[in-house]
Amino acid sequence: MGCATTRPLADPGAAAPDATTIRGQTGMASFYAGEHDGRRTASGERFDMRALTAAHRTLPFGTRVRVVNLANGREVTVRINDRGPFARGRILDVSYAAARRLGFVGAGVARVKIEVL
Repeated sequence: MGCATTRPLADPGAAAPDATTIRGQTGMASFYAGEHDGRRTASGERFDMRALTAAHRTLPFGTRVRVVNLANGREVTVRINDRGPFARGRILDVSYAAARRLGFVGAGVARVKIEVL
């Protein structure tokens, strides 16, 4: 999960989606923290688990995305700064801070809706 500068993209040949493709996308999200804190992300910045950031396979770095936890309605805005997730069936990895705001740290994963802002 996350901080994956050494792992290949799941589909490196896939075209980057535009905002209309991502608008309303739903799927599973997970979070990363701990061992990744302070490591360089794919964008080159250091990962800060206390910042509101996320990893997406194709969205451009710096893209702001609204993430809504579909189980509880909580939402947060994150900035894409890494590539991932690499776990099958997931659409987004968020930072620990974002997972806390979304209310899924205990569960580890949540069904979310994402929207490019």
